[in-house]
Amino acid sequence: GGDMPPPILMLLLALLNGSLAFVSPYEVSGTNHTATLPLRPRQNTYDTSEPDDYYGLGSDPLGSPPPIPSRRPSSQPCDYDSCREHQTPCSQLAASSGCLCPGVTGPNVVPEAPFIKRLTTEGSTVVIQWCAPNSVVTHYNVTVGKLKTFVFGEGQRSGAVGEVSQGEEVCMVAVNNKGFSDRHVNSCKIYNPPGNNSLALKAGLIGGTLGLLLLLSLAFLLWRHRAQRKADARITHTTEETL
Repeated sequence: GGDMPPPILMLLLALLNGSLAFVSPYEVSGTNHTATLPLRPRQNTYDTSEPDDYYGLGSDPLGSPPPIPSRRPSSQPCDYDSCREHQTPCSQLAASSGCLCPGVTGPNVVPEAPFIKRLTTEGSTVVIQWCAPNSVVTHYNVTVGKLKTFVFGEGQRSGAVGEVSQGEEVCMVAVNNKGFSDRHVNSCKIYNPPGNNSLALKAGLIGGTLGLLLLLSLAFLLWRHRAQRKADARITHTTEETL
């Protein structure tokens, strides 16, 4: 055919423009979707459902990372004294505060010998006080003389051992599952009652005084003997001159 009359052409163009106005931008092919989409505010895309999330956005809206806890070992020694009784083990103090413990031999090693600090008297009973070795210890055995034996727990640092005779030896050993500690000069002590020390001091003073008196007496006798000899010599010389 012939050409379409202008009024009909204009009507078709108007209908075509009206139908395009109802088409969604997503349905238009060959167009840039991001260019036609309206801008929206950016949403927070971090997942806050994980409690151990490194950034911790659930508690901090700014997303700043929280300080990471770290238990670094301290250079300070633990508040632990091997001579103190019934105290917290040094290993627990180190685990809780990071302090430093002295070296300790393990449970599969025979313990080192304990150190006896002193033997004191309480009434008619003798009390032994000691310091623990740097070893794993289950208990302590204390022997008085050759017959009496006493057992004390790992946390104890003192204990009564009954009556002890003067000059009797008191020894102790540390024990664990591996065995007994060796006998050491610091793990044995001879018992000397406190009264004997004062008696020995008095005896020493008396002996010293008597010795000093004896020396003075000998010096006096020697001086007197020399003076007598000089007097006799003068008398003899005078007699010879008169003759």
